[in-house]
Amino acid sequence: MQKSLIKVALLGAGTIGGGVYKLLNANSKIIEQRIGSQIVVSKVLERNARRCQELGMANNLIANSIDEIIDDPEIDIVIELMGGIDPAREFVIKALEKKKSVVTANKDMVALHGKELFAAAIKNKVDLLFEASVGGGIPIIRPLKQCLAANHIQEIMGIINGTTNYMLEKMSQEGLDFDLVLKEAQSKGYAEANPSSDVEGFDAARKIAILASIAFNTRVTVNDVYVEGISRITAEDIAYARELHYVVKLLGIAKEAPEGIEVRVHPVFIPEQHPLASVGDVFNAIFVKGDAVGETMFYGRGAGEMPTASAVAADVMDAARNLNNNVRGLVGCTCFEDKPIKPIGLTISKYYIRMQVADRPGVLASIAYEFGRYNVSLASVLQKNTLGDSAELVLVTHRVKEQNLRDSLDKIKLLDAIVHEVSNVIRVEGEDVKA
Repeated sequence: MQKSLIKVALLGAGTIGGGVYKLLNANSKIIEQRIGSQIVVSKVLERNARRCQELGMANNLIANSIDEIIDDPEIDIVIELMGGIDPAREFVIKALEKKKSVVTANKDMVALHGKELFAAAIKNKVDLLFEASVGGGIPIIRPLKQCLAANHIQEIMGIINGTTNYMLEKMSQEGLDFDLVLKEAQSKGYAEANPSSDVEGFDAARKIAILASIAFNTRVTVNDVYVEGISRITAEDIAYARELHYVVKLLGIAKEAPEGIEVRVHPVFIPEQHPLASVGDVFNAIFVKGDAVGETMFYGRGAGEMPTASAVAADVMDAARNLNNNVRGLVGCTCFEDKPIKPIGLTISKYYIRMQVADRPGVLASIAYEFGRYNVSLASVLQKNTLGDSAELVLVTHRVKEQNLRDSLDKIKLLDAIVHEVSNVIRVEGEDVKA
């Protein structure tokens, strides 16, 4: 039965919650025309009353407890924008059990507790929608679940953290070291005072876990993701990347192979002509490869008040349509398979390796011998920056199993008379993608 008025509740009126409130009000007429119902925010749960006042909310909108929302039979949709795991998860479960659809942007909660949340949504025949949990305003969850649903998804590779993308671009453009760029990112508000979630790759790990779960129909949690951050990337690595015609990016990568799913986040060298190489500033881009559609890319602002609010509001509209058409809960969890997670040691890639070695005859031969023992083949070798009796050696391998590379490097590090340090190892990706 078509409802002329659909009441929603907002949990959290911070940056994103405030954006959603403003967007639903500013575009209320066009939203009503598109779904056939007026959407009204009838309750807001927010501890900071000043935020509500700054948004122009009437006092009667502000709820004193979650129970005011959960126990209100007129509220059909709950929008969770509190962030964090608890009490957000508890509140969402309560809302679902009261047969209220839920819209959330909470990547932490979905990545860790998606199975429990979807089970509650399916049991109570309501919607749980989370487009804004990955990529901010970029449509990616809905395309994977609906537009590309007939495809066998082979690969997802994306820039899904704007802070690290901004930092790596600044390092590349200005030749600056990590610490200097981090301070600048913090001064501009792109990085938090404690930046570990961004720079160590944990934020991207949560997002790629969500995307992999949808793409490969298998429950993938953040604990399944292999993670490396960008804190070990130096100006020297950036310079060598440029010399070798690569760009350094932090990518979330998910691929399916016969042995299982590989899900990882780490810095990579990608070719200058790759579609992701030109994505700059705090923008996000997600590259998807399917057997029918081929190669596609979704690009846009991956965070921010209004881009994220755009995705949240679209989910609210979908939940409202489903309510009107009595089809809530039809698109639930897509994790109907149980594919194994491939250990990082079994993944195959090319590698960039930078090491400090003794500058004397026979050194390269000794290193190449140890690589050869583990079937690591070298594609290119550069000797740079000779200083006294030391030199910097830059190597790029052919494709090799990661465990073989690790075993060979363990042996090479024991050659301490000729190998002073293995300074960095970075994977090379994307060379099989058409420019």
